[in-house]
Amino acid sequence: MSDEPEVRPPTVVMAQLLDGFLLSQALFVLAEAGVATILDEEGPQTIAALAERTGSDADVLARLIRSVAQHGVFRTEGDKVAVTPLGATLSESHPQSMHGIAVGGMHLHYRAVAELGHTLRTGESAAVKYFGKPYFDQVASDPAMAALFGRAMAVFSRTLRAGTFDGYRLPAGDVIADLGGGDGTVLAELLRLDDRPGRRGIVFDLPGVADSAHAVLAAAGLADRVEVVAGNFFTEVPVADIYVLSWVLHDWSDEQALRILRSVRAAAPAGARLIVVEQAVPAGDEPHPAKHMDLVMVSLLGGRERTESEYRALLGEAGFAVERVVATSSPLVIFEAVKR
Repeated sequence: MSDEPEVRPPTVVMAQLLDGFLLSQALFVLAEAGVATILDEEGPQTIAALAERTGSDADVLARLIRSVAQHGVFRTEGDKVAVTPLGATLSESHPQSMHGIAVGGMHLHYRAVAELGHTLRTGESAAVKYFGKPYFDQVASDPAMAALFGRAMAVFSRTLRAGTFDGYRLPAGDVIADLGGGDGTVLAELLRLDDRPGRRGIVFDLPGVADSAHAVLAAAGLADRVEVVAGNFFTEVPVADIYVLSWVLHDWSDEQALRILRSVRAAAPAGARLIVVEQAVPAGDEPHPAKHMDLVMVSLLGGRERTESEYRALLGEAGFAVERVVATSSPLVIFEAVKR
């Protein structure tokens, strides 16, 4: 028997790549049906029991489970199905649950990204072609989509961003403004890890979005230290000593990102610091999650993931000088810049 690793023909590899959409859709559907949640919470079940619990066709359910089991998501135990540690991350009750991303991916991304060819031909976002309006306008107009979007962002905070600020020390400054701060999770994490209890914070986001921060801040014991302010960072932002833009600039084109940064510069006092938290696309062909995320950005928002040099150039054009770039244990990096 040869010890040489099996070399698959290029056609076989390409066929598997082309079938990737089938795997992702199967995972989306099974997550939304609650299959992984039931198995994670209650242990192995028969297909018949799972079908009854989830309101599914037993034959189709068995075939969906079989299709993803070959990827290590489920395993069979006699006449029952069990969830693996990998598959358990699709359970709603898992401490590192990816359920919100799976369901959000199906309803927020999957159908719109099917119009990626339109983006390739025209440069216009696929979301505009599919929804007839910009993506964030669509999310804001649909309460169910807005709720899904919030859940997906919360999952990203727990997973992709996990560990980003471990060991990181904020620069000097009394007031920290988290722009586009959503539910306040990032600012709460920064203040939890900070060793200066006198610092105060501001969570700044659109009306309706910013309101979601009150519960997070109260749960973190920060309601008396952090103000929640509604507004639009394209036009005006609050005065602060430190500004945080965490996973914000990648949503926007260079022109739009410059408008945000110039709003910050206009409000910032001399010597104010800007903290930008983003993925930095590595050079060459090495794998990195930013390269797939870039397709989401261009399809849905007209935004982009950027290289380190592109972020330096963008910040420089807006009047900020990058003083250091901090690598983290997550796929994100921290750019520290000062107002020139």
